[in-house]
Amino acid sequence: MGANPTHNVNPTAQNSGELPQYASFSHQVSTVPLDVWEEVFLNLPPHFVVCVCRLVCHEWKDVADSESFWKERCRREGYQLHDPTKVPRDWRMFYFLSKNRRNLIKNPRAEDEFQGWKIVNNGGDRWKIEDPMVPHPNAAVQKNFVTSYHMCTKEQLIDLEKEGYSPSLMDEIQPHIRISDWYAPRWDCGSIYEISVQLLDKNKRIVKTFSPKHVSFPQWNDQQWNQMVHVFKDYGPGVRYVNFCHGGRDTQFWAGHYGIRVTESCVEVCPALET
Repeated sequence: MGANPTHNVNPTAQNSGELPQYASFSHQVSTVPLDVWEEVFLNLPPHFVVCVCRLVCHEWKDVADSESFWKERCRREGYQLHDPTKVPRDWRMFYFLSKNRRNLIKNPRAEDEFQGWKIVNNGGDRWKIEDPMVPHPNAAVQKNFVTSYHMCTKEQLIDLEKEGYSPSLMDEIQPHIRISDWYAPRWDCGSIYEISVQLLDKNKRIVKTFSPKHVSFPQWNDQQWNQMVHVFKDYGPGVRYVNFCHGGRDTQFWAGHYGIRVTESCVEVCPALET
């Protein structure tokens, strides 16, 4: 049996010679199964789904807000849980935090002088910013911080909630927190490199610490770049801040800036398993 050509057409409009008036868009939407819309949305950019699609009608909002939609999006894009027993309360948040994983350290490459950093120790001739003595593995790195002949340290405190990582995510999922730092000596002078990173609770009490033994370089070395990496796992509930502190000094006590070079510091919260 063929389709009724007058379906959804206003008969009054037909008789009056006016253009036919069709049923509202929301009525048409409601005739499409929600799982069909979910499949359509899975092939659209995620920000478009949130900022456009979910505002169209109640049906689309239900799809765009559904746990199943964001869970499936995570599955298709490879964002897997570190621990399957720790399930996020908000799969949309989990998706976007995994997709938009970023370095939480401000000014990691000394491009903005010392902006974002708090100077803790400023010994000898104090901290300084210079060009790398040898190229960094990342060609984008064109500056580094340099220490002097007495201890120079600086730190940065990261407020995880302000960066978008909710207390519920930090407590229930306990996403891995990856820290890394690049450091290099000067070829004609010995130097010492130190790093200490602490996970803190809401009262800024220490929950967990990474503080390895200092790294010492002899005089007449190859002045190559080295990377320090550590991943915090299973640190328990309560983490709200990360305090990143590093620095060092030279071992000859020479005036000037013969100490350790540091740059490209990084703190990343990693909700999803790296694949």
